[in-house]
Amino acid sequence: MAEKVSQDQINSILWQAADTFRGKIDSSIYKDYILTMMFIKYLSDSYKEHLEEYTERYNGDEQRIQRALTRERFVLDNESTFDYLYSKRNDAEIGEIINKVLERIENENTGKLRGVFRNIDFNSEAVLGKAKERNAMLRTLLEDINKLNLKPSVIGSEDVIGNAYQYMIEQFASDAGKKGGEFYTPTMASELLARLVKPQENDRIYDPTCGSGSLLVRVAKQVPNNKVAIYGQERNGATHSLALMNMYLHGIDDANIEWGDTLANPLHLEDGKLMKFQKIVANPPFSLDKWAMGFANETSKKDKDEKFKMEAGLDPYRRFEWGVPPTSKGDYAFVQHMLYSLAENGTMATILPHGVLFRGASEGKIRKEIIEMNLLDAVIGLPEGLFYGTSIPACILVFKKNRGREDVLFIDASGEGNYEKGKNQNKLREEDLQKIITTYDSRKTIDKYSYKATKKEIQENDYNLNIPRYVDTFEEEAPIDMEAVKQNISDIKKELAVVEAEMEKYLKELGL
Repeated sequence: MAEKVSQDQINSILWQAADTFRGKIDSSIYKDYILTMMFIKYLSDSYKEHLEEYTERYNGDEQRIQRALTRERFVLDNESTFDYLYSKRNDAEIGEIINKVLERIENENTGKLRGVFRNIDFNSEAVLGKAKERNAMLRTLLEDINKLNLKPSVIGSEDVIGNAYQYMIEQFASDAGKKGGEFYTPTMASELLARLVKPQENDRIYDPTCGSGSLLVRVAKQVPNNKVAIYGQERNGATHSLALMNMYLHGIDDANIEWGDTLANPLHLEDGKLMKFQKIVANPPFSLDKWAMGFANETSKKDKDEKFKMEAGLDPYRRFEWGVPPTSKGDYAFVQHMLYSLAENGTMATILPHGVLFRGASEGKIRKEIIEMNLLDAVIGLPEGLFYGTSIPACILVFKKNRGREDVLFIDASGEGNYEKGKNQNKLREEDLQKIITTYDSRKTIDKYSYKATKKEIQENDYNLNIPRYVDTFEEEAPIDMEAVKQNISDIKKELAVVEAEMEKYLKELGL
């Protein structure tokens, strides 16, 4: 029986593999190569172990072995395994060989893996450099990943693989700062969103800007046996591939993750209309500039030189009838897309910058509509420094369809003591999450932490949702004791007189 490997051992080998690329190409790019190769190693090791089991069980009867292998989650043959790639590691055409193997794996598993690897090119001179450097990098990568044993009997639980993938994605996000952080929502922020929407068995769960899929995985994990239907869309091709691999490594084989611009080209449709979901979670890009460019085409411009202006009528799904968000800030474009995709009695929670709470013009108009339609359930202020690549403090907005109440709960979880301070990154702890969830569920007003505002109060505030308007976190200064201050001054004067007398004595001794 092979010795079990620990989570830390796997994580450490993977992080060492990253050294192959450091200083040569940006970590927001090389993560794709390491995570893809880890995925191939996992598929290969599972295949190899099952092949051994079936060979023993069926006494080498080739036909029965092959029949049993076709019933596995993934089908491989000997020339589409990691071992085959490893045997070719010194080949001058190793990049092309890897690409062909990836294509072969896709073709053998068209139902599950169609298009998964199409955005990751192991033979790209533009990204990986000229043949000599590229081959050296790929050889080292294959040697590093070869140190991993990812056989199911050795890793014990499938969670170990999913966790390793998650660990790597998180490391890359902090390593790459702004560039890498955009595809990852920190673990505890994802956990908070997942607990706020409270997914139930058989719910359809959707993330319109799903990145590497970590947030969707967290929500699925709230439900025993992941018995939910997962839907996501991602605009970046390589990140879309990572999301699919992430799903498989967490045992979610039937996730529907689409590749494309969610705003201009939403791909989850039913009967030509936006599909509806019971639970929606998202961490969209903050204040996305030029969010509507996908709607621009020749017919929407009367004149070539005329600047494109987004209008509600350009959207066939009529998502912007409450107002068209400003060109330079896409926050409410995502919010409206999600609200239009929310099923009756559905719940959605999304992370947004604080500006959405108080900015005016068209955003103010949209905010007023949302509140008047009684869709906003809670506003939760988060600590600063939680997200990779930005120190901007964010908030979570929770929306519900068919709410049985008209108040809005405000929670200010940004204060000292509501999070753990880190050198580069602040963190939410389990107790911080529980405090937010308990307050959200009870809808209690807690001094300096939460406040339940009536619709009338929000209307009186001109639909401004800035949290300090509702939750007063001002700490009173302790009153000054004037007698103590007088006594203090008197004591200082006495001390000063003693020091001056001493100085006088020394100066006399020195004859000055």
